[in-house]
Amino acid sequence: MGDNQTWISEITLLGFHVDPTLESFFFGIFSFFYAFTLLGNGAIVGIVCLDPRLHTPMYFFISHLAIADMSYASNNVPKMLVNLLSKKRTILFVPCIMQTFFYMAFGVTECLLLMVMSYDRYVAICHPLHYALIMTWRVCIALAVFSWAFSSLLSLIHIILILRLPFCGPHEIDHFFCEFLSILKLACADTWLNLLITFISSVFILLGPLSLVLFSYTRILIAIIRIQSGDGRRKAFSTCSSHLGVVGLFFGSAIVMYMAPKSSHPEEQQKVFFLFYCLFNPMVNPLIYSMRNAEVKGALWRVLCKKS
Repeated sequence: MGDNQTWISEITLLGFHVDPTLESFFFGIFSFFYAFTLLGNGAIVGIVCLDPRLHTPMYFFISHLAIADMSYASNNVPKMLVNLLSKKRTILFVPCIMQTFFYMAFGVTECLLLMVMSYDRYVAICHPLHYALIMTWRVCIALAVFSWAFSSLLSLIHIILILRLPFCGPHEIDHFFCEFLSILKLACADTWLNLLITFISSVFILLGPLSLVLFSYTRILIAIIRIQSGDGRRKAFSTCSSHLGVVGLFFGSAIVMYMAPKSSHPEEQQKVFFLFYCLFNPMVNPLIYSMRNAEVKGALWRVLCKKS
């Protein structure tokens, strides 16, 4: 490196380029969304833990998804809220790298959990007689551990590849959190290897699980059509439609952010997509599962009745 290059100690997050009067309004709206995200997902985890009737593989994975949603939002949103009220919107380099690591880890975990949940529904509907033999608790725990461990390992690889780069400025990121691709723009060296690994990871993590999810639900749809009982069809479709709604929101926004041509999405539009991905998805997921699932609503009613 040249003598005029210096290492970054802190980074400025430029956030949203809006009028200062709107920042207070955004702070209130985003704070409400964040609180609702924690409340909704926390309620899902609490209900699953408290009601023995929900101690099944499906709700075991739903509770892990809720934990991933809460963790994902908590990693990105609090700093964004602080910056909306602060004039000094800086973050130290090490916490910024940690935020990038957890952002990727929780995102990949959610992707893998959605794939595992689709497999669970496939076995339950297409092979109901063998469900108890296939989806044992040992298998469920192994799938959950794999989802968390693999996502952490993949994120660690990305972070190691980032830390090998020299960072010498500019010291500003035009984003509201330390997003991975925005961090790469600060490097004063060739980032072709990082971008190549990112593209390969995006294809593997997004298109691979999405293909398996679509395959599972194609088989599920065929199996539902063959069900003779009208009540059985409605129950199976209700359970699967809620999961498909979450899958559509997650993979749709992720593919737009990381696999769509960047030239068609200006930076401010990209921030909106990331805000949708970081805050709106985790907030809506518990609503989808609770409103479309009679068992969750019944468990919530039983818990409330016990407390009253």
